[in-house]
Amino acid sequence: MIDQTQLRQWGRQVIDIEKAALDNLYQYVDSDAFGQACELILQCKGKVIVMGMGKSGHIGNKISATLASTGTPAFFVHPGEASHGDLGALAKNDIILAISNSGESSEILTLMPVIQRMGVPVIAITGKPDSNMAKLSKLHLCIEVPEEACPLGLAPTSSTTATLVMGDALAVALLQAKGFTRDDFALSHPGGSLGRKLLLKVGDVMHKGDDIPQVKSDLCITETLYEISNKGLGMTAVIDADSKLVGIFTDGDLRRVIDAEINLRTTAIADVMTTNCITINAGILAAQALQVMEEKSINGLIVVDENNHPVGALNMLDMVKAGVI
Repeated sequence: MIDQTQLRQWGRQVIDIEKAALDNLYQYVDSDAFGQACELILQCKGKVIVMGMGKSGHIGNKISATLASTGTPAFFVHPGEASHGDLGALAKNDIILAISNSGESSEILTLMPVIQRMGVPVIAITGKPDSNMAKLSKLHLCIEVPEEACPLGLAPTSSTTATLVMGDALAVALLQAKGFTRDDFALSHPGGSLGRKLLLKVGDVMHKGDDIPQVKSDLCITETLYEISNKGLGMTAVIDADSKLVGIFTDGDLRRVIDAEINLRTTAIADVMTTNCITINAGILAAQALQVMEEKSINGLIVVDENNHPVGALNMLDMVKAGVI
């Protein structure tokens, strides 16, 4: 029978050891080398080529993806494949970010003569300041850790965590130095819910033209219900003789009218509509429109222009279809 208490204790030990490794990392981020590495990458006219073998390679893949998504062109090149043709992806304006905890990765060291001949600067991330990779590189970022979380001292644990955090520190420092914005971020994340929330605007998802439910204010309730039913949004805009929005009538308003036993055929919609209704413009993010609906506990919105003319309409179902929710 497995001792659950012992398992939890071992798990906590790993976290404690890796937390200590990250505390130790502060001194290396505070070093001149970190600032110089950021400046070197900021001045780079090409790409950041990330390299690493084994677990360092897996971490390098993630670092390159984080850099690329936060405004620093980067991609990962496997050093073993680089020796067999993939080094052709390297250009003179590029920078190499080489990762190896020992600093003695033979696959990367084999490439050093060619890289130096091309004049491409290398930033090495290692746990050994005196390693060959550190000595052969233009800059060295240390990620030395007090100990690995593996009790055998063999499996990369604390060291890979420290490397990943060092990569994140670089990426985020560069992001802020470049003034990278949410809109910039959205352009590199067009797919998935994140991209939709950052890119989609109300004008992209709203119903337009003849699909906008709207009636004149002197129309009776019964005729208004035909418009609501035909357009299928559970509401309609109410407009005056100048086609300006003066109110809204929703399914919820209908229930209140029925409870009050108001005559649906003789009562004008202007007498029962909701005035001073909440509106939005087409230029705001769909995610912001969703936030308005959630805060106000409403299921739909009328979109108006600068002259208060209805130019669109949307409801919660449109947000679901657009993937904003």
